[in-house]
Amino acid sequence: MELFLHLRSMRPEPVVDMRGLPTYAEPRAFVAGERTSRNGKPIHNHILLALPEAEFELLRPALSFHELPANTSLHEPGHKLEFVHFLNRGLVSTVVTTKQGKTVEVGVVGNEGLVGTPAFVGLSQSPHRAIVQIAGDSFGISVAELQNILPSSPNLLHIASLHAVIQGMQAAQSAACNRLHAVEQRLARWLLIMQDRVNQHLLRVTHDFLAAMLGTDRPSVSLAAGILQKKGTIEYTRGTVRVVNHKRLEETACECYTVMQQFNEVLGIR
Repeated sequence: MELFLHLRSMRPEPVVDMRGLPTYAEPRAFVAGERTSRNGKPIHNHILLALPEAEFELLRPALSFHELPANTSLHEPGHKLEFVHFLNRGLVSTVVTTKQGKTVEVGVVGNEGLVGTPAFVGLSQSPHRAIVQIAGDSFGISVAELQNILPSSPNLLHIASLHAVIQGMQAAQSAACNRLHAVEQRLARWLLIMQDRVNQHLLRVTHDFLAAMLGTDRPSVSLAAGILQKKGTIEYTRGTVRVVNHKRLEETACECYTVMQQFNEVLGIR
């Protein structure tokens, strides 16, 4: 299906040869750290690495480097979007918060993506909170600068649109998962998705945090973590979860992980 084309496989703009005929050069495959910001910071964000040279150079002067400590809020529900963040390191959760203060995670973004997709279609705010779950950094661009650049950046708009569609599909799957599957299955799915993006066996998270992300309570998370630990899939100590058997954790997770995993190649996740 066309949707599942990898970002690297986008056909570049034609170049006219000596005979006046259009030819297509092979796309330049940049690797993590090969490109840098205007201040010399190495870039690991997959979207920025996938852009054609001309579009990246157009965007580069407008990018500012942001340190992202854990629990930093990048934007709040209903507030004006000021910045779009291309995640470089770390992990950001997209969270729905009710008037009663209850929360549930509906999406995650690592260095495969960006935070602030509504800005690409002219929306000035989002109904969701974006909060840094694992500390890292990003390259930010103001919404005003982004919207000035977009008319000259069709590839960036295409990639951002693809990213937004995939995020929507994953949010829908998460909603079904939170309604239909047991907490231990959902916890296993969540841990696998996190590990895919940060490529670490040790995740620094508390039961309270997990409860907020999974839309349940702390006792339920404690019980689910105990079940996974007894199965030999994880080791849980205060404030940290270590994945000790990835394959067995996959077997414990519901089918939602497999459904979401099919988008990994599109997003550049291995």
